[in-house]
Amino acid sequence: MPIPLRADFDAAGLRAAARRTKDAAQARRLLALAAVYAGASRTEAARIGGVTVQIVRDWVVRFNAEGPAGLVDRKAPGQASRLNHTHRAALAEVLESGPIPAIHGVVRWRLIDLCQWLWEEHRVTAAKQTMSREVRALGYRKLSARPRHHAQAEDAIENFKKPFPPAWRKLRARKASPPVP
Repeated sequence: MPIPLRADFDAAGLRAAARRTKDAAQARRLLALAAVYAGASRTEAARIGGVTVQIVRDWVVRFNAEGPAGLVDRKAPGQASRLNHTHRAALAEVLESGPIPAIHGVVRWRLIDLCQWLWEEHRVTAAKQTMSREVRALGYRKLSARPRHHAQAEDAIENFKKPFPPAWRKLRARKASPPVP
């Protein structure tokens, strides 16, 4: 015995909704269900929709639960996250405290280092892309300061800067002076 359709719609109403929608897949589903309202068999509706009878049954269940909006394609749920709340809390703590070079072997966290830390501490594997998504979800961004030696003298930078060539100085002086009328 097939699952009955909702009583608050009819074939004309579904055809009108199919005309109004911008989603082609939803319109195809609405037209197939409109054929069922008009007295067609589920097999004929499956032929109209270009699917199997089982899929028409799934459409009927979604339509009965949510109406025409239930026939819109949804984003697939995808694979569940490998990190749970405990892992995320530990990751946030490690990011806040920063790496200890003697223990972790790095002076700043890279995504690949965090993946390695996650494996060593929790035996959970994660790709760099996954780690990047998780780190961003925790509110962190990839920021990297320009590397500078810890013993570098501040005035040493000025001593190594290259001066402008003489031709460039002349151009700068010409641009700076007002034009002669």
